[in-house]
Parts: sequence; structure tokens; C-alpha cells
Amino acid sequence: MAVVIRLQRTGKPHQPYYRVVAIDKTRAASGKPVEILGSYNPREEVSGKKVVIDAERYAHWVKVGAKPSQTVSSLVKSALKTAAAAAK
Repeated sequence: MAVVIRLQRTGKPHQPYYRVVAIDKTRAASGKPVEILGSYNPREEVSGKKVVIDAERYAHWVKVGAKPSQTVSSLVKSALKTAAAAAK
């Protein structure tokens, strides 16, 4: 089973909300994920709440071979950068 980490769109029409999920590569975009790793709300104004990610589980899935999409990679990178800046 090839697992990828990608965004899964939820929410209402014209109000996008995304889940960051680990899912089998062959499943449909709206299919059942193996695990929900976090969320992304592009409409959120507060940057600290825009991307919520469980970094430990994300690292686990990457370690076991799950390939993140380009979008997820950039979101996680910016979320970790924001968290590091907030910790200072």
C-alpha cells in the first residue's frame, strides 16, 4: 500500500477547509484516509491557526515512506517556521 500525504477538501461551498491526511495513493480524493494529521483553513486570519499539524505523526509517516504533496510540504514547512518563531 503506497501512502501519500495530501489535502482533502471539506467544508461548505465557497468556504474551503482542508484536512491533511495520510491516504492510500489509489483512493479517491474524498476517500477514507488512513489517518488525519491536521487541517488547513485558508480563510483563517490568525496565522497560527491557519495550519494545524501533528508534527510527530507527520514525521512518522514520512519516515515510513509516505510521500507528501508539494502543497502539504510547503504548508508544513511554513507551519513549523511559524511555531518556531512563536516559541522564541
